[in-house]
Amino acid sequence: METADLTQVKNFNYSETSKIFEKAQDFLPINGTDYVELYVGNAKQAAHFYKTALGFQDLAYCGLETGAKDRTSYVLQQGKIRLVLTSPFETNSAISDHLRVHGDGVKVIALWVNDAYDAFLQTTQRGAKPYLQPETIQDQHGTIKRSGIHTYGDTVHIFIERKDYHGVFLPGFEALKTDYNPIPTGLKYIDHMVGNVELGAMNQWADFYANTMGFANLITFDDKDISTEYTALMSKVMSNGNGYIKFPINEPAIGKKKSQVQEYLDFYNGPGCQHIAVATDDIVFTISEMKKRGIEFLYVPGSYYDTVQARVGIIEEDLNELKKWGIMVDRDEEGYLLQIFTKPVEDRPTMFFEIIQRKGAKSFGKGNFQALFESIEAEQARRGTL
Repeated sequence: METADLTQVKNFNYSETSKIFEKAQDFLPINGTDYVELYVGNAKQAAHFYKTALGFQDLAYCGLETGAKDRTSYVLQQGKIRLVLTSPFETNSAISDHLRVHGDGVKVIALWVNDAYDAFLQTTQRGAKPYLQPETIQDQHGTIKRSGIHTYGDTVHIFIERKDYHGVFLPGFEALKTDYNPIPTGLKYIDHMVGNVELGAMNQWADFYANTMGFANLITFDDKDISTEYTALMSKVMSNGNGYIKFPINEPAIGKKKSQVQEYLDFYNGPGCQHIAVATDDIVFTISEMKKRGIEFLYVPGSYYDTVQARVGIIEEDLNELKKWGIMVDRDEEGYLLQIFTKPVEDRPTMFFEIIQRKGAKSFGKGNFQALFESIEAEQARRGTL
């Protein structure tokens, strides 16, 4: 199967993006991200954090009251983003095992498809390892068809077909309404999700998404693109045909000190989802709200802003306002983007969030890599893990 190979293209012309998407093999049409499920130590408390700090709203619940005997799950929503926070009741269970090994983190990246049974057939006959055999579940609101496959580490994809379902989320869940609902912070949808894999495995998983799921290699960054004096990483950005799903796959590169990817792998005890990039239409509002609610962001040196105007040209935002909040800017041939990264939201230095606002740009902030890496290295030094 032919896939787009941009490894040698250093100055990628983003006006050619549509041609890359055309090279994706759309035997597996994906309509978007259905939900992201995190296994967490205490779902009730985690839900309170995501509501309070990030502005998510109650959507659905399953637990003892709904007949679930092995787990409890809180479903939160903001814009098109659905987070499922799940904790186990049983000591000896797959969820408990996952938590013992990894701590809190992403288990399921669920993808909304037209035909979950066909998605399973198309991917498994191309080599994907089955996780969830195709099944139909139902309640008084209709039927859901779903299936699932393994991907890097213990992360899985579940294919969700919901055209015949009119309930709040899935069978087994009931609508959840509480009196505590802080206002949203302006998050709209998932822009991309980044997977960290071990040294030498990036090409394996890029090939997995190309050959098993029909994705195309949108762009490749090597250790010359993403490096400092001390650390480096390499990344391939994989995208499905309509561009709704983008999965950068990172691996560590050899450097003088331990890279952020290796630090993640060490503390997560294997490959996993490093960060979730969520989009907003007003990044200044989003960041100001999150900071008021206690979210910590990576520090961007003030000197970074000395060269921004020369590098990105005219932008609509007040540069002093961006500097105040530590928001970075980058430009490509389609426009520019604004982005900022939280510190890890878990005790382990593993998962974090990227907040991004696109003003036409389809890129991933290559011009910000140097400043971003230096900020991450400063945090690693504080933790004693650099």
